[in-house]
Parts: sequence; C-alpha cells; structure tokens
Amino acid sequence: MKAFRKVTSHALALDRPDVDTDQIIPKQFLKRIERSGFGEFLFFDWRKDPGFELNRPEAKGAQILVAGRNFGCGSSREHAPWALQDYGFEAVIAPSFGDIFRQNSLKIGLLPVRLPSEQVKELMTRADAGDEITVDLEARTAGGFPFELDDFTRECLLEGLDDIALTLRDEPSLTAYESAHAAPIATNAL
Repeated sequence: MKAFRKVTSHALALDRPDVDTDQIIPKQFLKRIERSGFGEFLFFDWRKDPGFELNRPEAKGAQILVAGRNFGCGSSREHAPWALQDYGFEAVIAPSFGDIFRQNSLKIGLLPVRLPSEQVKELMTRADAGDEITVDLEARTAGGFPFELDDFTRECLLEGLDDIALTLRDEPSLTAYESAHAAPIATNAL
C-alpha cells in the first residue's frame, strides 16, 4: 500500500447523507477479482445525471471528497473504497462513516477523516468555492481542523503498511519459529 502523509487538492463536496456502498459502486461491477478498474464505475447510477457533483468540470482531479454523515453505510463491500481510490481520491472527510467502510478504507490507504458536522459544512463551502484543502496525517489536520486517529493506524498509513507488510516485518521471527518446530504434517506427504 502507498504511504499517506499529506494531500493538498481542491475537493469535491458531496452533500448527501447516508451514501451507501451500493451507490458508491453498484453490485453489477463486483465481478472483477483485481482492485483496479473500479474508478470508472464510481457513483455509476448517479453519474447518469449531468448535474451530479462528480460530472462537474471543477470536480476533475479532486483528491479529497467531503461528504455527508454516515458515508459508506450499507453492505460490507470492500469495492467501495477501491472505487474511490481508483478514481483518484486519497481522503474522504465526513461527520461519520459506516464502520466496515472505514476499516476497509484504512486497510488500503484511503484516509477517512471524521470531523464535526459544522466543520464538514465549512469544508464543503470551501470546496464549492474551488479552494484547496490540505489533509495532513502527520499533523492530524484536515482543512486546518484537528482530527483523531489512533497511533497504530496512523503509523501504518504513514509507513504504507497493510496487513501483509505488517506480518512481513516479523519474518525473521516467524522463520526462526518455523525452523525450530517440526511441521505437524510431513510436507512430502502432500
């Protein structure tokens, strides 16, 4: 996973509550087995509306999404953060997130930032005005507002450590353990 430290970009305001994972990436696009290629289907049904926020010219290149409460609710599909990241978003700022969506985002390096509703509204106003917003994980600030994130998760994001990379940090210990203990099943029996 790519390390996340800081992103400065114009942002896209999506002022809608309860955006669920089926709206983020509809079920008909979940047949792929790789993580890439989902960005083109992001908000697929909503993008049929020419006035949809993502269709506006000023949305092009936005790396920060500022969204309404309960973003990413619904089913547990990990494809939703994949689609957002594949499209180009590096951070999503909202008052609250679906728990599973938040965890799936953190596992791939898409930073979900929780801020109070009033601060999110201010960032939406700044996004609509075309202002750049900075999300700084080292300083734990988004648009100048402080946010909370536990130290372990922050370290993993700063270092680009997903679950596999975390395990591989202990490879010498794992190898030493395995060499000191006989396999319960003979490998030549397989």
